[in-house]
Amino acid sequence: MTTADIARLTRGDHAAIEAFILANTKLIRPPLVPELELHLAEESLPIWQKTEEELGEINLPPPFWAFAWAGGQALARYILDNAALVAGMRVLDLGSGSGLAGLAAMKAGAASVLAADIDELAFVAARANATANGLALEATSVDLLSQPWQPFDVILVGDLFYERGLADRVLDFVDGYARDGALVLIGDPGRNYFPKDRFENAAEYQVPVTRDLEDAEIKNSAVWRYRIL
Repeated sequence: MTTADIARLTRGDHAAIEAFILANTKLIRPPLVPELELHLAEESLPIWQKTEEELGEINLPPPFWAFAWAGGQALARYILDNAALVAGMRVLDLGSGSGLAGLAAMKAGAASVLAADIDELAFVAARANATANGLALEATSVDLLSQPWQPFDVILVGDLFYERGLADRVLDFVDGYARDGALVLIGDPGRNYFPKDRFENAAEYQVPVTRDLEDAEIKNSAVWRYRIL
């Protein structure tokens, strides 16, 4: 990667970002959600090293968008198997990464989906994945956790409770929507900061994952529905 290529990435050149994504991923069907195919890292280690070595010095985040995380796969599977929950609804895929949960919602008949992730590469990846699946998907890299209320009927959150500060912000955000009547669904594989007492277990899955990312080849993951206290 040349200095010019890096410069284009850091200034948010979407064409350069998409070229980087396509060069470092392959179209892969996640094990639990074979109905969809995503631009994912075939082997995790090379792309993590590439990002850390070539992009780390310029403060680009790790490529979370390049993997189908266990929580996201569980959430997408649940949506496809329970399409009536999102059919005709305005859906937000918060912390969308690859856009997997949002794409599942579109495939299940959602009226609209906004994939929101503050990582500009995830923003581009979600749009590329939508194109690969022939689905229409809006995307944004704006931090919606600090933005005014927007009208959504369903909030999807896949695997975002891995840091305390972020978990607290996400919980405050979804609490407001739930109190306004929105359906809030969380896909989580048992992250440290997930507040189980605020949710009801809706489904459980055994999700195949890579040992480079998780502590096991099969990750127990659940889908949780927000419960207003």
